[in-house]
Amino acid sequence: MNAKKEPSIWQGFKAFLMRGNVVDLAVAVVIGAAFTNIVNSVVKGLINPLVGAIGTQNLDHYSSCLSSSCKGDQGIHLMWGSVLGATLSFVITAAVVYFLMVLPMAKYLARVEARRKAREGTHEIIEVTELEVLKEIRDALIAQRGSVHDER
Repeated sequence: MNAKKEPSIWQGFKAFLMRGNVVDLAVAVVIGAAFTNIVNSVVKGLINPLVGAIGTQNLDHYSSCLSSSCKGDQGIHLMWGSVLGATLSFVITAAVVYFLMVLPMAKYLARVEARRKAREGTHEIIEVTELEVLKEIRDALIAQRGSVHDER
């Protein structure tokens, strides 16, 4: 009775950590955290002043009141400026990630795939041609055997 030894929890955890996608995810989180500072700077330094040309530079000050009287902290305030600021940050982040990372990587991978297919296509043509030549040689040898047997 040879019972297979199950991998230890430590070995399983080590295998999990060594997978490429875990390392990629860790790198993405670190880059994303650093990138957040850039996006926040763009929003505070460029977007908010542009919005400030119309009203206030701080989007958090834009709100609407649902109750009959809104004075200070009293009443029901809808803070739609905060939502707008977060949405702008998200859209800017998504656009930068798409145009500077995703799109170039997709184009690069498409080129690599096209080159691979071109190489495979070239090999297939050569293999098909070689196969046809081998069939012709086989047929010629069979024809020669037949003519040798007919002469005897």
